[in-house]
Amino acid sequence: MLPSTPGTKVVAFTATARPSEALAFYRDKLGLALLEDSPFALVFDAFGTTLRVQKTGSVTPHPYTSLGFDVPDVEAAIRGLRRAGVEILRFSQFALDAHGIWTAPSGARVCWFADPDGNVLSLSQR
Repeated sequence: MLPSTPGTKVVAFTATARPSEALAFYRDKLGLALLEDSPFALVFDAFGTTLRVQKTGSVTPHPYTSLGFDVPDVEAAIRGLRRAGVEILRFSQFALDAHGIWTAPSGARVCWFADPDGNVLSLSQR
């Protein structure tokens, strides 16, 4: 079992084969604070969680969400992403509204977008 002591934190990981584009995306389009740019990873403060975007030779994105953000207002967050030039993804298996939002059975409202390597990211409003 992991220690449940003060100071234990989760670190999120994803990967990029395009570090300069990933840097611009995560820092400038998503607004995450860059903590480190090393030969191995871009490290961001993702609203209190450390996000390590590992620099790799190639990336094979998963067909499902690899990183998600809970937001208080998903429509406002979508507007902000669109202003930054981020396209909202549409998946035919989900009944999406005009904004590209799916309402899950739980009532959560979810939409998806991708980083420059094609990693699928999501916004959720619970």
